[in-house]
Amino acid sequence: MGPHPAVAAIRLAVRRVLHDILTEQPPTPDTRRTPARGAARPCAPDPERVPAPGTRRSMPAPARATHDGHPAGSLPRPGGEAPPAPLVLVACSGGADSMALASALAFEAPKLGIRAGGITVDHGLQPGSDLRADEVVLRLTELGLAPAESITVTVGRDGGPEAAARDARYAALDSAAERHGARAILLGHTRDDQAETVLLGLARGSGIRSLSGMAAVSGADGRYRRPFLHLDRQTARKACMVQSLPVWDDPHNADPAYTRSRLRHEGLPALEKALGKGVVEALARTAQLSRDDADALDAWASQAEASVRDAAGLLECAKLYALPPAVRRRILRRAAIEAGAPAGSLFARHIEEIDRLITGWRGQGAINLPGKVVAQRQGGRLVIRQG
Repeated sequence: MGPHPAVAAIRLAVRRVLHDILTEQPPTPDTRRTPARGAARPCAPDPERVPAPGTRRSMPAPARATHDGHPAGSLPRPGGEAPPAPLVLVACSGGADSMALASALAFEAPKLGIRAGGITVDHGLQPGSDLRADEVVLRLTELGLAPAESITVTVGRDGGPEAAARDARYAALDSAAERHGARAILLGHTRDDQAETVLLGLARGSGIRSLSGMAAVSGADGRYRRPFLHLDRQTARKACMVQSLPVWDDPHNADPAYTRSRLRHEGLPALEKALGKGVVEALARTAQLSRDDADALDAWASQAEASVRDAAGLLECAKLYALPPAVRRRILRRAAIEAGAPAGSLFARHIEEIDRLITGWRGQGAINLPGKVVAQRQGGRLVIRQG
């Protein structure tokens, strides 16, 4: 008799992602892309390195060998020495989604010769959060994940509490991946999370890229993987229940002070009541379609950018005007970011103001952008630079 359907579903989702990781060319110091601004810099993994303060670490479990004696997914080095088996980490809060993900990783990884570990991040935003993090580490260890550790972070205030906590969490995960030399980090976002992300993007009016939600693969070198984007939240919770996995329900997820919490408990139920069942599935499908369209437009803009610059590299307004608005605005946004405007602070209204220098030129003055960047029209050219 096979596993419960919910358990089978989460294991299959994780197995597919692990197969993808094994078949991809691992990044090297020569081929690794430059990380995004603010991300941790790549460094060579050191297995003897002492964990950072505030972390707990367990020894990695030995990798499963294939018939030729080498870990699955690896090739022998010159001289017959096999490289270490790839390490995949799971980011685990102790909630149902991430515990289901951790259990599936612990089950599937040894079959493929992959080392599996777990990281939990203590944001320090609730009393007893350190004890909760220690409990999660214990659960990860009991599942057989190694290394398993807790990382304590300090949450700032930029962008609001939710954004600040997210930034601190990803910075900690990036650091852990670099320190352990992990090939990837699995995240437990579900189809329900995707639907909420699409609605939040729609409320911001940020355009099609915002409506594309979360990518299945993201981060520097495709570090972050989201196996559950096609599974609903109830499947993950059911998988935990039938496996007798203890889960923790974060009280912040039910706190109406947080926008996503209000959307989850009030907004989406109201939409389903008004429009009928299937809203979550439709929103998740919208995310994928929007992502495909946004990727195509980004590629078009990348190809068109060279054709709208003069010999000095300045953007020519007449040539920009001739482009479709969706392509032109992507070029303008990219130019503003290259000039130093922080991507996270550059909103649709900023790009629209720059665009009016092209489409509604009436002799207006310079446009001030985040990051002390200035955009202005000079002699038929668009100049975007630090002010």
